[in-house]
Amino acid sequence: MPRTAATTLPSPPPRDDRRRTSASVVLRSVLEHGPVARSTIARLTGLSPASVTDYCARFTELGLIRESAVPRRSNGVGRPHVPVDLDDSRFVVGGVHVAVPYTTVALLDLRGRVVARRELEHESTDPGAVLARAADGLGALLAAAPGWGPLGVGVAVGGWVDRESGTVVEHTLLGWRDVAVREVLGERTGLPVHVDGHARALVNAERLFGRARGSKSVLHLFVGNVVDAAFATHDEVHHGPRSQAGAIAHLPVPGGTEPCDCGRIGCLQAELSERTLCRRAREAGVVAGVNPMHVVAAADDGDPEAVRLLVERAHAVGRASRLLLDVLNPETVVVSELGIIHREDCLAALRQAVGDERAASVIPTSFPESILAVAGGSVALDVLYRDPLASSPEGI
Repeated sequence: MPRTAATTLPSPPPRDDRRRTSASVVLRSVLEHGPVARSTIARLTGLSPASVTDYCARFTELGLIRESAVPRRSNGVGRPHVPVDLDDSRFVVGGVHVAVPYTTVALLDLRGRVVARRELEHESTDPGAVLARAADGLGALLAAAPGWGPLGVGVAVGGWVDRESGTVVEHTLLGWRDVAVREVLGERTGLPVHVDGHARALVNAERLFGRARGSKSVLHLFVGNVVDAAFATHDEVHHGPRSQAGAIAHLPVPGGTEPCDCGRIGCLQAELSERTLCRRAREAGVVAGVNPMHVVAAADDGDPEAVRLLVERAHAVGRASRLLLDVLNPETVVVSELGIIHREDCLAALRQAVGDERAASVIPTSFPESILAVAGGSVALDVLYRDPLASSPEGI
């Protein structure tokens, strides 16, 4: 995949951790409040006006922000303030999400909005073949979007993902073990690549661009073919040693009947996976295939068995959410599960299982139409907003 004009961005000057943190605070303020005056940024962040001006000048040089076209006056008098805002017209990040049946490739702008995306069904789950198709897919999206400069690529995958090494340590359903995703995609794209688990990617998306922005603590529960979770407090996502935090697939479900690959009965992922949902739907005569959205469509058409299966699944997700709430006590819980996303009765079943006292803190994903695309891109955007002065392709 050819590199573009983004490679001409200047490299940032040497910086220490304090400068890096302050730069992040300033750019996040522009993201959250822009168009916003520099004086307002100084008030919001507690940084000096001179420091804010310096950071804004640097971000303008990098092409991350621009001055708003319409100056604003303070209380209608005095010198006009020229607000700054994100420049979301120049750069994108690539996003790759590897699911069990297909890979989603996408381009996201600096606000986390999906500019373009494609779904690539797996011809084989061989990691080399999957990642090669992903790289080609990203290249095709960029070729069809001239004028956008790529800042990097984010990759989100279920299972056990070691963020530091950029490796999928283990993904049982794909049959992957010790796959060097960062290395492979970096060589194929010529761009910086960042890799993380998809639940952590989505908790970052929620705190940057979603309804959980501003929450002091956020739990994200993802229920697809893979079931996992991520937890963030004070803007920091907990990873644990070798990024193993959030592995909840084998939590026991009381009364569970599904055999798990681990040899036990009733593990959370075995009970709640989309594979299980589709198998139960086939057994009930609801659908003939393996697409879980067909179950949702059948429920929307009034099929009582489809409704029952989805509501029961949502109630079980609510019980799992209640357990995690009791252990972690987050301010906000975000749940990504297809029934809860698409049906009010499923959301009601989830909240009933959680309990009235905490039901209002549980919300569906902020990205119902683009969740997988957003997951991949948010891995790279999290890096950008944590260290924006390293936003050139040589540094991101």
